[in-house]
Amino acid sequence: MRRLRAILAGALSLTGAVFAAGYEWHLPRGFPEPAVPADNPMSAAKVALGARLFSDTRLSISGRLSCASCHSPERAFTDGRVTPLGAQGDALPLNAPTLLNAAYNASLGWRDPAIRTLEQQMRGPLFNEHPRELGIAGREADVERTLAADADVARAFAAAFPGSATPVSMDNVIRAIAAYERTLVTANSPFDRYVFAGEHDALSTVQKRGMDLFFSVRSGCSSCHTGINFAGPWVDRDTPSAPPAFADAGTGGLMRVPTLRNVARTAPYMHDGRFATLDAVLDHYEKLAVRAPDERLERQALTTEERAALREFLYSLSDAQ
Repeated sequence: MRRLRAILAGALSLTGAVFAAGYEWHLPRGFPEPAVPADNPMSAAKVALGARLFSDTRLSISGRLSCASCHSPERAFTDGRVTPLGAQGDALPLNAPTLLNAAYNASLGWRDPAIRTLEQQMRGPLFNEHPRELGIAGREADVERTLAADADVARAFAAAFPGSATPVSMDNVIRAIAAYERTLVTANSPFDRYVFAGEHDALSTVQKRGMDLFFSVRSGCSSCHTGINFAGPWVDRDTPSAPPAFADAGTGGLMRVPTLRNVARTAPYMHDGRFATLDAVLDHYEKLAVRAPDERLERQALTTEERAALREFLYSLSDAQ
């Protein structure tokens, strides 16, 4: 157990709260304080403003969408769709990944490993044109005037950015939402209670077998889904089924390895949402084990009992709702 904790977190936080520069983090046991950019320090006022803006439809060209439209708290900050709909009703090409624990991702989004902060990532949905998501590129000044005209919102900006001559700005919209997203840290799964809280009966015998299998060479799962977030700091090669658009984007069909936390609550799966169930995902990787395009996926097929145990362990990574 001690070795497993070290693999997952490196160094463990012994308390649930971490204090830094006047901001009080409320973090699960075993989770380190997230990295914060020097030009966007955390504050309670900024987080509160970000939470408000996260659901503000004035940040979309249609006036109907917000960040929460694709990342709903009720759906573990996903939307349950194969792919989301943009501001003009068009289906977007990539599945909406969960924002839970996104602060621990080494890169963000699906296909650009250079996007390493939530601030960088936020510019995509706001300003992308191909595809258009929230669609406010070119309308930044209009949005700023609309927000500034709301006295309550203007006061919240002033409180969040007290040193700014013009607190209501798109740069500060991005900073506030990123600060809020950085607080979306959760770890109340049976796995967390077993590993970090010492509740030895939090996992069933079958789930414990599945955990051993997950971290073994036999399954190969942990060679891609690593660390405390069960995610990949690099992108996964899925070139046989990657749409041509992804190769044209300069990534050669490369995709980031997503977190497995809350996997029971974040269907459909994969970068394009092609699989509706976790069993379909397991089927996919069983087939890849036979004709793997990547040596990390090569292995003998799992037995029925092994696959059932692995599935039950994956379910144990989801928080209680």
